[in-house]
Amino acid sequence: MTQLITTLGPKTADELGMILPHEHVFVDLRTPDQPGYAQADPQDVVRLMTPEIERARQVGVTAIVECSTVGVGRRADIDRAVSEATGMPLVVPTGVYREPWVPDWEQAASEDVLAAWMLSELQSEIEHSGVQAAWIKLSAGDEGITDCEAKILRAAARAARETNAVIGSHTVKGRVVRKQLNIVEEMGYTPSRFIWIHTQAEPDYALHLEMAKRGAWLEFDWIGNPDFISDEQYIEHIQRLLDGGFEKQILLSMDRGWYDPAQPGGGTPNPYTYLSEVFLPKLRAAGVDEEMVRQLTVVNPFMAFAR
Repeated sequence: MTQLITTLGPKTADELGMILPHEHVFVDLRTPDQPGYAQADPQDVVRLMTPEIERARQVGVTAIVECSTVGVGRRADIDRAVSEATGMPLVVPTGVYREPWVPDWEQAASEDVLAAWMLSELQSEIEHSGVQAAWIKLSAGDEGITDCEAKILRAAARAARETNAVIGSHTVKGRVVRKQLNIVEEMGYTPSRFIWIHTQAEPDYALHLEMAKRGAWLEFDWIGNPDFISDEQYIEHIQRLLDGGFEKQILLSMDRGWYDPAQPGGGTPNPYTYLSEVFLPKLRAAGVDEEMVRQLTVVNPFMAFAR
């Protein structure tokens, strides 16, 4: 049976509706060697994030993919506490971010050790938290994948091959994604289980099309952040891919939240509601019908992250 592994146990497609495929509940963007890195009282996080999750629920969100991985403050125990307090299923990753956020032990670890670690979290639990990892999150440098990042990706492909987990990578350049997909294939896995996170950061549609033709998921996930790209530009990207027949490979999200332990009181969260309240009405007005909206916001994220 195909199920989405969450902090509240496995969920079937019938149990879920709209899923946000790229958000954050708890993030620390400082490097792991910084004092106080990823430290917070779980109940403080619960108090700050509960109202935001309740607002998300009110606009139809039924599950949230937590994209904070090792290196940027992953705390599965905190995710579980927030999830249990709110009743919102969260989808938590194994894996590790890019350099210089890669912790020392993972810098030094062999590919075999890294693959075994990810496989353990995908099959059992993360750091005695009682939370099973659902997927693998990693990254690559903006100008190219480093030797360490390539090692992590090879290990991820090995662990994913054993579990059918999806690999999502924060990668801003399409030519770097091309290299990542080559590595995935060399390791005997498939681009159809790879998510290009932050596709919108690459302006060259030819690269979007190339990766879509190879089978990868294309995730547009800064929606509602006009400093990066306008809603109209997102809609243009989406419509071009829809016209090309790639409607089953598109993911939409906002990269919002979150509790930041580097900020006083965790900072000020950015609501998870923009997609539902503002962007989807614009997408409908542009001619995308309700069946396609459901494909993009309900069917696709489940199929991407479930296994």
